[in-house]
Amino acid sequence: MTFVIQQTLLYAIPLMIVALAGVFAERSGIINLALEGIMIFGAFTGVLFVNLVQQAGWFAEAKANGNWIALQGFEILALLVAALFGAIFSLLLSFAAINLKADQTIGGTALNLMAPALVLFLIRILANQSTLQMAEGDAASWFMIKKSTLGFDRTADIGILGEIFINKVYLATYICIILYIVLAILLYKTRFGLRLRSCGENPQAADSLGINVYRMRYAGTTISGALAGMGGFVYALTTANCTANGDVAGFGFLALAVMIFGNWKPGNIAGAALLFGLFKCIAASYASIDINGDGIYMLAQIGLSSNFYRMLPYLITMVVLAFTSKKSRAPKAEGIPYDKGQR
Repeated sequence: MTFVIQQTLLYAIPLMIVALAGVFAERSGIINLALEGIMIFGAFTGVLFVNLVQQAGWFAEAKANGNWIALQGFEILALLVAALFGAIFSLLLSFAAINLKADQTIGGTALNLMAPALVLFLIRILANQSTLQMAEGDAASWFMIKKSTLGFDRTADIGILGEIFINKVYLATYICIILYIVLAILLYKTRFGLRLRSCGENPQAADSLGINVYRMRYAGTTISGALAGMGGFVYALTTANCTANGDVAGFGFLALAVMIFGNWKPGNIAGAALLFGLFKCIAASYASIDINGDGIYMLAQIGLSSNFYRMLPYLITMVVLAFTSKKSRAPKAEGIPYDKGQR
């Protein structure tokens, strides 16, 4: 059961943070369908940073000195780099949607098509192959926090909670959880959040009160890009062994489904992300899940094709959206270009 909970969190956290990215954009009035593309770009830039730092020899020096705090520092820097380039990439959508008043759906789709092509082109130039990897080792050996890292013996019994939350975990997971809570409070409990949400509901009324709608929409989309870029690197780090290949397994589109299912509210989104994360966990690890702890891998013995388990998260997505989308209430002004002269 410990394994299932840990794996569910690994899949749920990127979904949760990227779904929140969608909330920030859409609450400001911009439809951000480019979450998938921004995740791909963020994953690439984060992995590239790790690769370059490794080649500089800083990783090996930190590990040789037993300085695991420095390694975690490099992980945080990679998250920041991914967030920065995700924000920069999202400016393409902001400029098209706000300044050019282009169709936001088409703009987001264009970025989703451009991102994997651009990333694969850069990977081919930099690595002369289709996948960018770490210069040496793997994500678990460099970044994973184990109980031995914190001074516990490898065989020490630290209880179920200890095994779940401090053994074989990534610092990025907890950074995203803290960031999620802080930004949810920012969105709903601060003046900035109120102004941002007003621009997605009634931008004319917001403008009449002196709120710069264009600036707020730029802010919402830029925060959205930063979170999606960070989510892309977290996905690459925790589930793809810190590699980038122009693909994030549809997590950006799943995050959109989580956002709609969660009705654009952070609390609901967190629950929806855990649900979808559980099904992603089942899809990826069904053959090694021991439900009752009796050594019997029930899901593997049912006899269903492995392709069914791989399709399961996406099937669940369609079923859930079919039953919940009618009750979802999107921001009223999302997707509508703002015209300052219109009343």
